[in-house]
Amino acid sequence: MKCMIRWNLYFLLLIGLFLAGETNAQMRHSYLLDGEWSFKLERPGSCWEEIRVPHTWNACDGTTPDYYRGKGHYRYQLELTKEMLDQRVFLRFEAASLWAEVKVNNQVVGTHFGGFTAFCFEITPYVCAGENQVDVVVSNAKDLPMAPLSGDFTFFGGIYRPVSLLLLPKMCITPLDHASSGVYIQQETTSALSRLTLVSKVDNRWKTLKDVSVRTSIFDKEGKLVDRAMLQQSIKRDTTIDFVTELNVKSPRLWDGRKSPYMYRVFVELLKGKEVVDTLSQYVGLRYFSVDPEKGFFLNGKPYKIRGVNRHQDRMDKGWAISEADHLQDMEIIKEIGANGIRLAHYPHSNYFYSLCDKEGMLVWAEIPLIGHIEPTSEFAENVKNELIDLIRQNYNHPSIFCWSLFNELCKGEVRELVSMLNDVAHQEDPTRLTVAAANIEKRPENTVTDIMAFNTYPGWYWAEPSAMASTLERWNGLVGGKGIAVSEYGAGANVEHHWQTGRKTPNVDGMFHPEEWQSIVHEQNYQAIMEADFVWGSFVWNMFDFASGGRNEGNTPGMNDKGLVTYDRKTKKDAFYFYKSLWTEEPMVYITSRRDAVRTIEDTLIKIYSNCNDVELFVNGKKCTSSMERQGNICIWNAIRLAEGENLIEAKGLDEDGAVQCHDQCKWFFYKE
Repeated sequence: MKCMIRWNLYFLLLIGLFLAGETNAQMRHSYLLDGEWSFKLERPGSCWEEIRVPHTWNACDGTTPDYYRGKGHYRYQLELTKEMLDQRVFLRFEAASLWAEVKVNNQVVGTHFGGFTAFCFEITPYVCAGENQVDVVVSNAKDLPMAPLSGDFTFFGGIYRPVSLLLLPKMCITPLDHASSGVYIQQETTSALSRLTLVSKVDNRWKTLKDVSVRTSIFDKEGKLVDRAMLQQSIKRDTTIDFVTELNVKSPRLWDGRKSPYMYRVFVELLKGKEVVDTLSQYVGLRYFSVDPEKGFFLNGKPYKIRGVNRHQDRMDKGWAISEADHLQDMEIIKEIGANGIRLAHYPHSNYFYSLCDKEGMLVWAEIPLIGHIEPTSEFAENVKNELIDLIRQNYNHPSIFCWSLFNELCKGEVRELVSMLNDVAHQEDPTRLTVAAANIEKRPENTVTDIMAFNTYPGWYWAEPSAMASTLERWNGLVGGKGIAVSEYGAGANVEHHWQTGRKTPNVDGMFHPEEWQSIVHEQNYQAIMEADFVWGSFVWNMFDFASGGRNEGNTPGMNDKGLVTYDRKTKKDAFYFYKSLWTEEPMVYITSRRDAVRTIEDTLIKIYSNCNDVELFVNGKKCTSSMERQGNICIWNAIRLAEGENLIEAKGLDEDGAVQCHDQCKWFFYKE
């Protein structure tokens, strides 16, 4: 089937001109191949259909236990001009789940294991002027020898992130090093000086050249040149070599988290003689961090306890095939709650979202999808190793990332040897960042391998009472030798349509009733313990958003994990969302909880309000409540407030120190005597 060709110019890098270097007419071009593609599933009765990329075949069935896991076929008609073929031609996929094979004009150009990282193939030898057929087979089947073998989330299949055509000069900064930028910026930073070591990988398809240079420059946010260096080497034909240059930034403006995510820009120019033949730019944030066993996380030498959330990347009716607008909305919601860190679970997320984290000053926990158990084969180990290298090299320059996570909840088999190998690889690839992992079983041998450690624990949901978090933290910290821990997951499920007015005990977590009120109680008591433990260097709420998990059937939402603070469609923020917002933000706010429990059957009711204001006033049907308020931090409670028959207007006002109203909230409840 022949597809209509539509080219979208995504970006054109001519930075060499900006830097006033001599240039030729080539340089690098990138075109987004978003449509029109043809697609069909590999199963009886499937027919070719027109689709656009990003795409998943599980957008509709991803919340069902028998969602399709198998192969899908994609086809694209790629039209190239003779002028385009004066350059080298590459195809770059930002992700395809979980395995992919790419053919051009019926010739295999490459395969890729790993559903969450980019891959890039040079197709110059396989294409011609005119029409070229690109075929991609993608599989999310269960029997692939790669991580993840299992997981409590839906494995959406498809080419679910963008695909680009790259046209690069014959000699270029290579895109073939694990599909990375080809430029790696390592930093040693203090408040007085930042020393940058830059490795630029140059690939040559011309004849042997002796006068090849790489010029690196760093500019501040205002475009002022801070430092520049140049290195010249000879390079043989059909070889790739590293150009290593150094830059210094005196008295640097630090990337200081949410307070000031300041970034510099590094420009790399590749020259043949005096002629600039390729350029690349990267943002870099200059910062340093550490974890103290007793005092927690430090950013740029100052205490900086990480107030984090976990994030899965899927969306209602889209699965993993989400847009930049979707990413932006997620970030805005995370900013609204006041978080300063994000665990991007349980796999590498899109480069675009990592870049948003850089820009917004979010500290990022980046993770490979090694979950549950392993396959004890050399092939599996090699695939997992490559997934880790992909993650690190593709995201090396993001200042937001402070750690590489090696596993989540490994619970079966002897895995210490594999984890130790991955730990060594992470340190070899990047000696500047910490390694971490998330465990949920005590005294597993792999729990002591990484630099720092974190634990998934759910007191008040899967076991014990919410108040058990305090003793849990002490126990886990002891298990790692008192070197400090993080809570990588904690929380409870909630359906925004489920409520109770008197219940105060753990619901059946596997049952159909998940009251919103209990989720709030769990978070209130869990987080109180976390705040009081200085050795806890960070915590990450599970989860920021509800997400698809095809095998679940609970909370009256089949195929859904409902532990999110926000619903799957991003339309409703649960009460617990506002609990954290009142703690983590400075903007005055007041919020009436249980607002969606609009039909009341108990005349004398408890009213709970979250607020960060100096004082809070409660009004029922226009009358100020004069009964005493119980306040613990941001939680304000009035007991036995009498409702009138029929409609009741509940209002709350947040006041400053002078008694002036700073913010207001209201809702309506309806009381009917039984």
